[in-house]
Amino acid sequence: MDTRIRSHNQSAVVTPPAVEEKSFSSAKSAVKALQDLYRRNTSFLQERFQAFGDGQIKEGNRCRAYYPQVRVSTSSFSHVDSRLSYGHVTAPGTYTATITRPDLFQSYLEQQLELLIKNHDVEVIVEESDTPIPLHFALGDGADVDASFANKITEPLRDIFDAPDLNITDDMIVNGTYDTDSDAPLPLAAFTAQRVDYSLARLSHYTATRADHFQNFVLFTNYQFYVEEFCAFAKTLMADGGGGYEAFVEPGNAITYAGEIAPRPDVGPARMPQMPAYHLKRPNHTGITMINIGVGPSNAKTITDHVAVLRPHSWLMLGHCAGLRNSQQLGDYVLAHAYVREDHVLDDDLPVWVPLPALAEVQVAMQEAVAEVTGLDGYDLKRIMRTGTVATIDNRNWELRDQSGPVHRLSQSRAIALDMESATIAANGFRFRVPYGTLLCVSDKPLHGELKLPGMATDFYRTQVNQHLKIGILALEKLAAMPPERLHSRKLRSFFEPAFQ
Repeated sequence: MDTRIRSHNQSAVVTPPAVEEKSFSSAKSAVKALQDLYRRNTSFLQERFQAFGDGQIKEGNRCRAYYPQVRVSTSSFSHVDSRLSYGHVTAPGTYTATITRPDLFQSYLEQQLELLIKNHDVEVIVEESDTPIPLHFALGDGADVDASFANKITEPLRDIFDAPDLNITDDMIVNGTYDTDSDAPLPLAAFTAQRVDYSLARLSHYTATRADHFQNFVLFTNYQFYVEEFCAFAKTLMADGGGGYEAFVEPGNAITYAGEIAPRPDVGPARMPQMPAYHLKRPNHTGITMINIGVGPSNAKTITDHVAVLRPHSWLMLGHCAGLRNSQQLGDYVLAHAYVREDHVLDDDLPVWVPLPALAEVQVAMQEAVAEVTGLDGYDLKRIMRTGTVATIDNRNWELRDQSGPVHRLSQSRAIALDMESATIAANGFRFRVPYGTLLCVSDKPLHGELKLPGMATDFYRTQVNQHLKIGILALEKLAAMPPERLHSRKLRSFFEPAFQ
């Protein structure tokens, strides 16, 4: 590959040849240009890294390549279809987005750019940005530097290659805290390329599956029992031909295709990751991903921080909770329509005074799913499901403290259930503009002395988890049948929103 050499702080910076910006009136052509530019620049860094390990790069020479960028300019305040929550800019100006992994995001980028071209009658510009691609991200999925190769490297990598810059890897765009009055271009997308790459790497680490396996409809759970039921359901589907799904992926990227028997038990990672993910795949990422997030709001925030960069169409919390009302029974369902946030992990990003609205499309899908799976409807459905406020707390053993304060707050808020993850997942859904919902199952009633006992728990899990999971899967299938422009609610959009969903 030809290179160019530029001066940088007394050192030479070797980069690929400059690329002239190009205008496109076709979203597909623009995305193809983004893919070509990204592939060229990451290949350059990969080749230079190999040369560096082989001792072919002189001391003091830096190697650098840049993320591709898409740019749109408009001079009109023209209104677009007021029903749309995305696909348009709010005011005249220049808007940009750095792009990574355009192969992974091909259909997403094509859709977003096509809407911009159509709604504003503009062309999109593809060019190189001024943001370097860190070597860590350029090496791609599954990069594994052999020890013998690494042992030959004696000079610090950061002397030669760019490292991730955490000073510019933040959530200012989605948090709405970026400066809209500066002369810099406004953002087209919720995340910068480095922020996306950072999360793609984290997803692989936490879930032991590649980002390309993730589906647009996500179930989060806080119990392994749900994962076991999901795996059994998925493997039966695959053995029976798929039932509309094309593959099932387990941690370690172990794939079972429709019509196949699941892999041997020894196929998978050497050890389970912190938050294992399982993917029931459909074409164009329209299937279902399930993630066992474990216990606590910290895990809930961590995983949703990273799943959000994939721009899923919906995520649901499906787990257990403490029932707070005497009228509730073990096994009853709770459909959250509001949340009390005492999880604290998002206080710096989303103040607790921000309300989390219930999203009609999600609420209706979940209620219909409960009715269809249980065979109950109308007034009879109220016997096993209650809609109300769910409180999320960061202290699992809150019962051991003076209960007067917590109980008074729970009563004043009209809470009907308590858990440790739901409000966090809903709050991050609100923050990241991902449609969210919560359907919990009452597994104990601490205010009434009904705690989990071994025998009770075993019977409860055996009889309720399978039904609860079926409800969650059916709810997501209902949401997947909706057009994305209907599902992505205008409730989640602020005053100054990026055009990309």
